[in-house]
Amino acid sequence: MPRRTLLLVLLGLCAAGLPAQDLENIQIHGFATQGFLFSSNNNYLTMQSTKGSLQWTEGALSVTDPLTDKLRFGIQVHMYQMGQLGGPNVLVDWASGDYKVNDWLGFRAGKVKIPMGLYNDSQDLDSLFLWILLPQCMYGDDNRDFDLALEGGEVYGGADLERRGQVLYHGYVGESRLDANGGYALQMADYGLSFPTPPSGKVFGGDVRWQTPWRGFTVGSSAQSQALDGSGPQGTLHMPPAFLLAYYAEWTRGKLHIAGEYWRSPLQPVLTVGSAAIPVSADQRAWYSMASYRLTQKLHVGSYYSHYVNKASDTSLAANYSKDWVVSGRYDFNEYFYGKLEGHFLHGTGLGYYASANPNGLKPNSNMLAARIGFSF
Repeated sequence: MPRRTLLLVLLGLCAAGLPAQDLENIQIHGFATQGFLFSSNNNYLTMQSTKGSLQWTEGALSVTDPLTDKLRFGIQVHMYQMGQLGGPNVLVDWASGDYKVNDWLGFRAGKVKIPMGLYNDSQDLDSLFLWILLPQCMYGDDNRDFDLALEGGEVYGGADLERRGQVLYHGYVGESRLDANGGYALQMADYGLSFPTPPSGKVFGGDVRWQTPWRGFTVGSSAQSQALDGSGPQGTLHMPPAFLLAYYAEWTRGKLHIAGEYWRSPLQPVLTVGSAAIPVSADQRAWYSMASYRLTQKLHVGSYYSHYVNKASDTSLAANYSKDWVVSGRYDFNEYFYGKLEGHFLHGTGLGYYASANPNGLKPNSNMLAARIGFSF
């Protein structure tokens, strides 16, 4: 039995008897999902989606142990297969110790999540969201394991402003490493580069958000500096520190949820293949707006528009932009099982497409149907 299938079976057996165990305060949770993609043109996220693809399976298991009122430890392991991405290896999503001094000050160390934007540090929890695919202009599923966490430390806390709401902050520093089986590694393989050890680099940044006195309304901003270096038998990758900036707002009122974000990511990586230096500069601008509504306790619907453009290149070319209109629905069968159905109307090929999965080239537009069944405990 393939290891990824074995993990999903074990999760199901474990959850059948232990839906959310608390063994002397140890909390065990997990999820398993099976996805399906069918697209009218172009194979998406390395899957053979033009033929209809079921090659999208994920599973994760997390364990947390609150040792005292202030100290807790936790870990989450994860396995996924998405077309040519992922594989049988079990990955550590995060693993950290957390010491909270008080409401103002806390510390985490280990492999900690990166609080960039609204959803970066929660995108590994599919059961939280209506969407099958979060806006790919910011939360790309093909590079989630790189984006999600860093090896280092974080300081966090908050301050109650009484009638002016509450301010929450996070600051972090450490090192991040590309997923050896992720999207960035596959893109560099298209240039003829492979790396025995995945490229890595220093990263630091922070996030500040204001939970305003207007009920359910939050605004905030994140900033991050990221560098990358790697070398292999065919050449090297060097990306000097890039400064990423994000602004966001979110409003929840009863059954209605509205959110939006804007990110800018100017990048200047240089690939050296043999004696040839290949600059791959990009000035990525991305934004989305979304709205959803819970029609009943079990039925949730919504829509979003996602927009990406690379301002460093010719923006009239389909390869330098992506515009995605999305409609989505979710039905919760019970507290453990749920299903999702989602339609995408994609214009441009700037995100989610790989040459190795589209050897005959790309058409500028494509419609896509996504479906997913999930189980969590």
